Amino acid sequence: MSGTAMISAPRRSFWGGMGQAFLWAFLLSVGVVVLYPLLWMGLGGFKSNSQIFSDPFALPASWSFANYVAAWHSVQGYMVSSLMITAVSTVTTVLISAWAAYGLTRTPMPGKPLITGIVLGGMMLSPTVALVPLVRMLQSLGLYDTHWALIILYTAFRVPFTTFLIRAYMLDLPRDLDEAAMMDGASRGQIFRKIILPLCRPILVSCVVLHVLFAWNEYLFAMIFTNSPDVQTLPVGLTSMMSKQGTDYAQVFAAMTISALPIVIIFFLTQRYFIRGLTEGIGK
Repeated sequence: MSGTAMISAPRRSFWGGMGQAFLWAFLLSVGVVVLYPLLWMGLGGFKSNSQIFSDPFALPASWSFANYVAAWHSVQGYMVSSLMITAVSTVTTVLISAWAAYGLTRTPMPGKPLITGIVLGGMMLSPTVALVPLVRMLQSLGLYDTHWALIILYTAFRVPFTTFLIRAYMLDLPRDLDEAAMMDGASRGQIFRKIILPLCRPILVSCVVLHVLFAWNEYLFAMIFTNSPDVQTLPVGLTSMMSKQGTDYAQVFAAMTISALPIVIIFFLTQRYFIRGLTEGIGK
């Protein structure tokens, strides 16, 4: 038996090493597939149109930032609109969703399952189905072609999904904290602000990142509900750089790189909370 155990041990270590090698090879391949297009796009901003078409996979002939400077001047107005719309809609969406999730999980109310189903049922509504009535409604309210049109739409269509995530996280929070705070004289609002929100920090960060990704890259609403360049967002501005007479693809690549940088930076700064919030919330 001891000899058999000695033989099987190297076999297990061999197959364990092979499995680990295949895992690392797979992760490396996935990393290359994900990062290479971003790297190619960033390097394209240093090239000229002729070099992009003649030798698209070569390194730039010169490392001039002229394309990036020109791209920044072209998209800086769109970026300001995107920053404002994304920031305001993120705050409103997360706060409304957190308050709704708190009411659905921590407070007694009649018909709570029905209300929960109605709120979460909003995830099944396709935005494209409501485009025509939304255009008419926003025009009648005088909000068409304004920043508030996109802020309201982004908030309305993301609240159900964000509420679903935060509610799933709140379900397993201990209720003893609420009871202890109420015995000390705390109101519902104080419990929500000072106890529940700090405990929900990971899922709140996850919801912020997910909403920023949505609002920053959303194109359909931004194209339909805005007409003025000072209101349009970055995805629409990138599309406007494409010309029928001739497109400067090097400048387009530079503008796309500039638009992607904030999202990449935000994700790397918050990835610990983002992953923790999703795994603890959805996994419960």
